Amino acid sequence: MSYQVLARKWRPRAFQDLVGQEHVLRVLTNALDRNRLHHAYLFAGTRGVGKTTLARIFAKCLNCEQALSSKPCGTCAACRAIDAGQFLDLYEIDAASRTKVEDTRDLLENVAYPPVQGRYKVYLIDEVHMLSGHSFNALLKTLEEPPPQVLFIFATTEPKRLPITILSRCLQFHLKHIPPAQIVAQLQRICDSEQVVCEPQALAQVARAADGSLRDALSLLDQALVYCQGGLSLKEVNQMLGYLTQDEVSRLLQALAAKDGQQLFAILADLEQSAPDYQQVLAELLLSLHQAAVYQVLPSQQPSELIQNMAGLFSAEDLQLYYQIALLGQKDLALAPSPARGFEMLMLRMLAFQPLCEFQAPTVQSAPQKAKPAAVVPAPKKMQPVAKSEPLPATLPKDPSALEWQELLPQLGLTGLTYALALNCKMVALTDKQVDLLLAASYKPMLNPKLVERIEQALQRYSGKPLRVNIQITTEEVHTPAKQYAQNEQQRRTSALEALQQAPGVQKIQNLFNATLDLQSLEVGE
Repeated sequence: MSYQVLARKWRPRAFQDLVGQEHVLRVLTNALDRNRLHHAYLFAGTRGVGKTTLARIFAKCLNCEQALSSKPCGTCAACRAIDAGQFLDLYEIDAASRTKVEDTRDLLENVAYPPVQGRYKVYLIDEVHMLSGHSFNALLKTLEEPPPQVLFIFATTEPKRLPITILSRCLQFHLKHIPPAQIVAQLQRICDSEQVVCEPQALAQVARAADGSLRDALSLLDQALVYCQGGLSLKEVNQMLGYLTQDEVSRLLQALAAKDGQQLFAILADLEQSAPDYQQVLAELLLSLHQAAVYQVLPSQQPSELIQNMAGLFSAEDLQLYYQIALLGQKDLALAPSPARGFEMLMLRMLAFQPLCEFQAPTVQSAPQKAKPAAVVPAPKKMQPVAKSEPLPATLPKDPSALEWQELLPQLGLTGLTYALALNCKMVALTDKQVDLLLAASYKPMLNPKLVERIEQALQRYSGKPLRVNIQITTEEVHTPAKQYAQNEQQRRTSALEALQQAPGVQKIQNLFNATLDLQSLEVGE
């Protein structure tokens, strides 16, 4: 077999080739360069983050014929033998297949003898947690007082299963998950070297599927190269992994936002035809809900346009509820008669429930501007049904003071971000065909075509006329209903607190106990 898989072909040969794990490399590099070596090392971490690779490079540093340093030459007989797996003084043991105490005793029989080929005899025991209790006991004495030319390196994915007596005799290093950005950068370098054309989004999906493991990422890249026949595209990688595209997630959420059960089930039927991994589908849904929720709070992050649109479809409460339903639904999928039916019920659950708490608009600021206090956005009072609302006059006046925007808003039935946007606007013109609104520049990130369309639809239902909404951005101070509500609330709070301070009972308690009134802790009710 002439082809060599990418995980072996691109296995690091020196410390500088490793991706991530800088905290471990710093300690090992300093120890080698200053000749401050311990007799036992433990490398712990999930699969594919570099435990055995790090151990082999460490063994190469110890036995390089040029010098003992953190930068082995890579060309001497010892370095080449270690790379080829033929170095006589490097003992690699798979503890999963040699768990018996007899195996451990056989291994330790030759510990007392000096190295045959290099400076140190290195015992690399992989998955060391699989050893039996008797094997650990047999290893313990040698590990406590090893010969001077013997060094032990243990690798494990489950350090908690090791006896404390073993752990206490080792220098312990916990290798971290490799961040997706570093995995993507390494995959891009490999694709460039292998002359493979790839879409950056496709590599990002591979990195996300690898879940912090570079080896898994390389295996998936190998699989993707075969599946995509050379070049990597996001669509084909998603098909291979069973992932949804953001377009498909967006369609699901748009049907959910519209409360359109028929359209939702049509989308689910199309989805079932592709036989996806529904756990991955749910993971994609969770990721999109998370990104939309974060964008509502931090619009300066500028995610994709689809995520921005999704953020405008739902209130913050909606997103939190749907995220929680999806999160709990992950374990429910395994209990359902089939994953497809379980996912259908999960979407029906989202369709059936809405938050009961009232929505307060997030503070939306562009990144360079200094943060301003959030606008006070009171929830609308109990709405009259749209059908019972009095229509606008047959001939609408051009002067907006015939009809106040603040008085009109409670009759429109707006909620969530749509209501927040409308509250922060000022009406400057009203005709039979158009409503002109002003929006302060600091609230420009709230301006979303979907929200404007919802305001238009509410006005059209209320008036029975094909009104259009035109929202202009202004740098001038705009006196909006939100500001008026805030002023009214502040005045009400001030009056209530003054009345409380002057109440005889409160003054008596203050005089009797030499007490003070903590005004900040007081809540003023309706």
